[in-house]
Amino acid sequence: MTRPGRIELWWRGIRRLTILAAVAMMTIPVLPAAAETLRVGKAGRDAFSFVPVDVGVRTGIFKSNGLDIEISSFGGDARVQQAMAADGIDIGLGSGPGLAFIAKGSPIKGVAAMAGPPLLFALVVRNDDSVKTVDDLKGRKVGVSTVGSVTSWIISEVAQQKGWGHGGIEQVTIGDDASRIAALKSKSFDAAIVNLAQALNYVQRGEGRVLMRFGDLVKDFHIHVIFATDKAIAEKPGALRGFLKGWFETISYMRANKEKTVAIAMDVMGTDAPTTAAIYDELMPMFSNDGRFDPKALAVLRRSFVEMKTLPQEPDMSALITEAFLPK
Repeated sequence: MTRPGRIELWWRGIRRLTILAAVAMMTIPVLPAAAETLRVGKAGRDAFSFVPVDVGVRTGIFKSNGLDIEISSFGGDARVQQAMAADGIDIGLGSGPGLAFIAKGSPIKGVAAMAGPPLLFALVVRNDDSVKTVDDLKGRKVGVSTVGSVTSWIISEVAQQKGWGHGGIEQVTIGDDASRIAALKSKSFDAAIVNLAQALNYVQRGEGRVLMRFGDLVKDFHIHVIFATDKAIAEKPGALRGFLKGWFETISYMRANKEKTVAIAMDVMGTDAPTTAAIYDELMPMFSNDGRFDPKALAVLRRSFVEMKTLPQEPDMSALITEAFLPK
C-alpha cells in the first residue's frame, strides 16, 4: 500500500482544520446586536398622554425594535424644549404649540403628530364658589404649566372665544400639575388647567370640581407632538425610525389590551383602577395611529402663534416638521 505523499497529507490537514472550524462556528452563540440608547423626555410625569412610552418600555416593544429607552420627566413643555436644546435628551414628548420654539431657533423638528383634540385637560376650581362659571374667569388668574405650552394656549383660546381677547384671563406659570393643584388650594390663583388624572383625583378628594373640559374647544388641533433634536436626526436616524415604529406599535397594543395598559398607567400616574380605566376610555381616541400631520391642525397652530404673541408672524410650518421617519 502506497503511503500518502506530503502534499496529500497537507491537503488532508487543511480539510480537517476546515471541518473543525466550521463545527466550531456552529457552536458559537450568535449574540444580538447591542441596543441603541435613546433619551426620551416627557412634558409631564403623570399625564396619560405620555404613558405610551412607559407601556412600550415595560412590554418590550421598544426593545424589540433595537432600543433602550431612558425616560425623564419635566414640568412643562418649555422645559422639555430646553432639555432638547441643551442636548440633554434626544426625543421630546411635548405639545403642538411647542413647534413655535423651532421657529425661534431651537435645533429640533416635529417628527410625528402624537394626538389630536385637547381631550387630556380639564379646568378645575375650588369648592368655595369663588368661581361658579367660566364667565367668572374674566380678568382672573389661571394656573398653566409654562409659557408657550398647550395649557397656555388653551386658556388663551377660551378667553378669545369668550370675546375677551387672548389676555382676558391672566396666566400664572407654575410647572407641573401637582404644583398647580397645590397653588390653587392655597388660593394663589382662581383656577388651573391640569391633566385629567389630576383633575379627577382633585374632585374625588372633595377639594374642588371640574369647571370645563376642552374636547369641543377646537376640533382641528395637534395637542401633542413628538420632537427630535437635529443632532439625533443626523446621528441616529435608524434609532429614530425604530422609536416611531415602536411608538405606533405601542398605541396599537394599548388599544387591544386595555387591562394591561391600565395596570401600567396606574403605576405611572398614581391613580386607582376605576379612575385609570375611565381616563383610558376618554383619552385613547385622541392618539394618532400613524403620526401624519393634519394641514388643518397646523393652520390652527400657525394662527395661534401670532394671536398669542409667541411669534411676530405666521411661520412656514413645513420648516418645523418632517414625516421622513414615520413608519411606511
